[in-house]
Amino acid sequence: MVDSTAPRLSPISLLLIGAFTGLMSGLFGVGGGFIIVPLLLLLGMKQKLAAGTSVTAILPTAIVGAIGYMTLGQVDWLAAILLATGMIVGTQVGGRLLQILPESVLFWMFLVALLLIIPSLFLVVPSRDAHIDITVVVGILLVITGVIVGILSALLGVGGGIVMVPVLVLLFGANDLVAKGTSLLMMIPGSISATTVNYRNKNVDLKAAAIVGITASVVSPLGIWLAEFITPKQSNYAFSLLLIFTAVQLIARRYPHWVRFGKKEK
Repeated sequence: MVDSTAPRLSPISLLLIGAFTGLMSGLFGVGGGFIIVPLLLLLGMKQKLAAGTSVTAILPTAIVGAIGYMTLGQVDWLAAILLATGMIVGTQVGGRLLQILPESVLFWMFLVALLLIIPSLFLVVPSRDAHIDITVVVGILLVITGVIVGILSALLGVGGGIVMVPVLVLLFGANDLVAKGTSLLMMIPGSISATTVNYRNKNVDLKAAAIVGITASVVSPLGIWLAEFITPKQSNYAFSLLLIFTAVQLIARRYPHWVRFGKKEK
């Protein structure tokens, strides 16, 4: 279900978004929302609709990506279940907040969240031998983390991987591959939960989501294959460059007068 005032995006543009998203999803273990949302915004889609469409498109990508990391043995099932439990609750809360908060607030929340992730990628370079040591306290913290990520997921249109991968590495001691695989697995129920809320609220373009999501899921295995051949440090650097580029593009589109260097006002 979609607002009748939504822009009609060409299938070619959606296919290109899906292909790029799939590559980045497999490579970095994210659902791709931080790629899909900015690109949909650049094509003229409104913030709320872009967020809802993105979180739906993430579903097939997350399924294929999670299966890919499972075959490599790089998924912590218990951590994923605990995170998903919290995320289901969080997405329901976030979906309702999406109806209340104005577009400008959502834009700046998205941008600030994106910029906060960048420095975190340089704080710790994970070892490939690290793993999550789950105790009762850690289990509770994983559920709470899932709730917070679920709220952000519904509000910003992300699967949560862009937050979850650094959090699993920095706070819970996972290695980068396990963090990516676990993150993708926990996105699946979160995406389903958020989509049900967004569909009821007419904040999802199902056709656009299907084109982007299916294309991304086809390309995702290539990204997973490439992930094994780059070091954690290289992965962090590449991911940070992607986020910086995304932030610049969003600011340039929303505030074009900020980037009109050398032009005199008439």
